[in-house]
Amino acid sequence: MLDGKDRAILDELRKDSRRSTKAIAEDLNMPRATVHERIRRMHDKGIIRRFTVIPDHSLLGESITAFILVTFLPHEPVSQRTVAEIISAIDGVQEVHLISGEYDMMVKVRGNSLENVGALVIDRIRNVEGVGRTITCAAFTTVKEEY
Repeated sequence: MLDGKDRAILDELRKDSRRSTKAIAEDLNMPRATVHERIRRMHDKGIIRRFTVIPDHSLLGESITAFILVTFLPHEPVSQRTVAEIISAIDGVQEVHLISGEYDMMVKVRGNSLENVGALVIDRIRNVEGVGRTITCAAFTTVKEEY
């Protein structure tokens, strides 16, 4: 779906989406109009979903990252996808993935302390109708994280 030029442009935008098409074109030795058109086309096709900011969470007071494995209670009157959407709307929840295996969802959260993350799990996530068992794994450090 993408050729080498599209991938090179996408790589440059991943590094810094604020870069101008002129700067990207110069670095990739392409005409500016070509870069602009390819970015527009990738955006129109949904390959580029949005241009965003990636904050330094530790500077925002969210230095704790944890992953929560969640089981879904299928006998509840709510679907697994609905439960995932409800969880995704909770403050502090960064990502929600429907997964295979013993657990049904993996949730990435951030907070300012383990107590804060614990309260998020106990008071918010576990109280969502359809949530069964949870296991919380706090991250010691993050070696690689891509967006």
